[in-house]
Amino acid sequence: MITTKVNVVKTTPFDDQKMGTSGLRKKVTVVKQANYAENFIQSVFNSYTPADYENKSLILGGDGRYYNDVAIKTTIRIAAAHKVSKIILAEKGLMSTPAVSLLIRAQPKGENFGAFIFTASHNPGGPDNDLGFKFNGPNGAAIPEQMNNRVFEETKKISEYKIADYTGDISFTAPSEFEVEHPDGNKTKMNIVIEPTCKHYIEEMQALFDFDLIKTLFARKDFNFVFDGLHGISGPYAKAIFHDIFGVDERNLFQCDPLPDFGGGHPDPNLVHAHNLVALMDVFNKNPYACVPDMGCACDGDADRNMILGPRILVTPSDSLAVLTNNYELVKALNRNGKLAGVARSMPTSGAVDRVAKKLGLNVYETPTGWKYFGNLLDAGKITLCGEESFGTGSDHAREKDGIWAILCWLSILAQKNKGNTGKFIGINDILGEHWKTYGRDYYCRYDYEDVPVDKAEIVKGNLAKNFDMFKGLKQGNEACVFEYHDPVDNSVSQNQGWIYKFPDGSRIVFRVSGTSSANATFRIYFEKHVEPDGDLWADTNKIIKDGDNLPDLAIKISDLNNVAGRTGPTVIT
Repeated sequence: MITTKVNVVKTTPFDDQKMGTSGLRKKVTVVKQANYAENFIQSVFNSYTPADYENKSLILGGDGRYYNDVAIKTTIRIAAAHKVSKIILAEKGLMSTPAVSLLIRAQPKGENFGAFIFTASHNPGGPDNDLGFKFNGPNGAAIPEQMNNRVFEETKKISEYKIADYTGDISFTAPSEFEVEHPDGNKTKMNIVIEPTCKHYIEEMQALFDFDLIKTLFARKDFNFVFDGLHGISGPYAKAIFHDIFGVDERNLFQCDPLPDFGGGHPDPNLVHAHNLVALMDVFNKNPYACVPDMGCACDGDADRNMILGPRILVTPSDSLAVLTNNYELVKALNRNGKLAGVARSMPTSGAVDRVAKKLGLNVYETPTGWKYFGNLLDAGKITLCGEESFGTGSDHAREKDGIWAILCWLSILAQKNKGNTGKFIGINDILGEHWKTYGRDYYCRYDYEDVPVDKAEIVKGNLAKNFDMFKGLKQGNEACVFEYHDPVDNSVSQNQGWIYKFPDGSRIVFRVSGTSSANATFRIYFEKHVEPDGDLWADTNKIIKDGDNLPDLAIKISDLNNVAGRTGPTVIT
């Protein structure tokens, strides 16, 4: 057995290692700086006590993006120096974020420290693009805000890190073992075991869902399904489930081979970046006479986000959450206890699910953006189902949003709706129409202003705060505030989580600075307008949000974003 020694390396802090909404995301060129990755990883260990990690296991996996292999090997060497006894390494370093969360939760209690997930989620990859470090605790969830802050404080005062001087090759496909000699003279062993990318996740999905029922859906000749993996980590799961189990033709599964640069694309499942799928589904109705598939889906780089498309329509994530809540009895994974404990949504997500929850007698929790805020609610048993407008949906089965899981939920609903149906296929558009006739429709749109310089972003923030009174004076009953979240479980308070401008009828304009950018700022503006069940339920969203108060024009007037940032309009409209 090879023996390696622990070195104590002197270092100096970096001032930019504060985690955002979901971990630390930086350009690869930044991470490649001497000691940059080492400082951050050491700071995570410094935020815990030795009892938390010594003689425990640590899970490592990621979305396969460029430089992940180097970051994983560095983490193994630092973990060895801290007497972590076992590394559970995803085969080839590949494992989706929700799969890692499920794997953490499957570990024997008290034997696992948590997991580092190497992903920048939906951000682009490659030598000039983004890399991400995310740490999830032993409950499977990303560490909460107070731990994020603790890690950040450690990054600001770090003076040294410990790392094993092991120079041998670390296999990502075969188990290995080496001995570690520590400065105090003690020796420990580091075992590296290889965990198949998909095996545990698929077993969990087979237990949660009625796969035999879903197979009856795929057996219909009038159901055509397509999926786009955007060259992220969802591809292997899509092949294993949709092709190997459900029999979908592999020609209907696009871009399902994970690539370090995502094939030069942007692995974000939205109407802009999933443009090939969007064109095939004819979402913008450019080919009204073309035959399009009945269901189109996509996931992002680390497979925690999902996009659901019907023929010529996008199911907004807000509507998706509401429809799943309304139809939970049709989904085995949601109806395990005969009812939902409650539901939660991020603040910018529309109020569509609120109306469903009111009818079902469920509590609704409004949280800041970031899946970590759902963790306490899930652990406390207050909610079963949760979602974000940024294409994220999940439940109490894991502590991360889960793209493939969400698709399986929709497939379950379609299968149940068509069970025994020998007539016309009941599709996604029919389900949406039925929902809107009951609850009305929340027309919803998001404008993203990407790469806004930090100094310009500060000016915009100032405009948003100083124009509260102006907005309130436009119409009686208008309200404006900065969103603040009081966690009902641990009583923690999260401040400055977005700016809300609300009309008397419930329509809203919401501003938020994204926490997933690796550089500069991304301003997101959310527009929401509710139409009652007897109103126009199939209109163009852009038309509806501009009718009456013209929400986009008012948003620009409030923020002066175009002028300050030197823009003529948003980078992306979803």
